[in-house]
Amino acid sequence: MTALIIFAKAPTLGRCKTRLSPALGEHGAADLAARMLATTLEFAQEAGFAEIILCSDPAPDDAAWQAQNLPENITCVAQGDGDLGARMQRAAEAALADHKAVILVGTDCVELSSDWLRGASAALAEHDAVIHPSEDGGYTLLGLRKSHNSLFSALPWSTEAVAKITYERLDALGWNYQIRALSHDIDTPEDLIYLPDHWPLPMIR
Repeated sequence: MTALIIFAKAPTLGRCKTRLSPALGEHGAADLAARMLATTLEFAQEAGFAEIILCSDPAPDDAAWQAQNLPENITCVAQGDGDLGARMQRAAEAALADHKAVILVGTDCVELSSDWLRGASAALAEHDAVIHPSEDGGYTLLGLRKSHNSLFSALPWSTEAVAKITYERLDALGWNYQIRALSHDIDTPEDLIYLPDHWPLPMIR
């Protein structure tokens, strides 16, 4: 069975989605982050994973999380130290110790849905890895049946080269992988055009 790991920052004022503050204000950016976290958790539960792990920053016992109404049936762990690659590798390997496969996502992808997650999980039955690339050159989902440090180490995170380098490293490992549909993250004011039509922009306040 597959585990799902969700990497998330606490949606608190001034600590999340700061690049959206010029367009939405600090309150609006935090409101949007909270909605995206709640939506991701909702879809995750609908998708029927063996375990849902919220890999949080700051740690789950931090006061920043106390105001969040998190589902009771998820496992909350701290992201811990290191760059994004080190944190992802550590989380993936811990989950693979107990599960046949693992999927890692953030909370910022507008295409994410329960069907989207189930499709990626099903693809892992026939592939060593699955990736949903993002328009900015990174990826919004990485699914694995096994782990290797080359997939996470010395990557230029937050650049347009991340997905390309990841493909090259998967090729070097000789792994069978599937590239799935192009996706979009909401990171900057320019990305707000990708928000679903039924998601009105938060009020600036």
